[in-house]
Amino acid sequence: MFTIFLTPAYAPFAVAFVVMIGIGLIEAIGLGLGHLDVHAEADGGGVLDWLGLGHELPILIWLTSLLGCFTLTGIAIQQAATMITSSPLDWRLAAGGALLAGALLNTLAANGLARIMPGFETSVISTGDLLRRRGTILEGVARRGSPARAKVVDKYGQAHFIMVEPHDDEDAIAAGETALIVRRDGTLFYALPETSGLLQSI
Repeated sequence: MFTIFLTPAYAPFAVAFVVMIGIGLIEAIGLGLGHLDVHAEADGGGVLDWLGLGHELPILIWLTSLLGCFTLTGIAIQQAATMITSSPLDWRLAAGGALLAGALLNTLAANGLARIMPGFETSVISTGDLLRRRGTILEGVARRGSPARAKVVDKYGQAHFIMVEPHDDEDAIAAGETALIVRRDGTLFYALPETSGLLQSI
């Protein structure tokens, strides 16, 4: 049964399934990808809202749902074609049909997930909310012009992995040390080390 998924007719759906499992594993082992807070903020009635992204549903959850819908509709199309004509459709034709049908199905699935999983909406924050929180340098030494990777836990207990440089030119923050995130510039954050005289005076 499973050998049919290794045939060219089912290849797009097999790949989509593997990618979907991969995203799930990344989330499960906590590599931090799902905590980058990449989410949609669309006005109601827009295209993204129609696609199910208008409820602040995290992109990775939406993408996983889309891949699942694409896989299921693709397999259904190929199985139906096999029953009717004794052979599956060409993979390009099947993939096109599955993409359209899967997108429609995913609209319902994503909107349903947004309603039954309110925790997603309440725990999604912007990267600006990490300001004034303490982070721990994970590896290397953070210096001006040479950022280091740091872990910051938000108010919901979720871990975020960011690149950090010291706020002051003369400071250096080594691995294992904590620092207060005070500002950001794009994806780069600046922090004051715990040893900073400014922090010790507060």
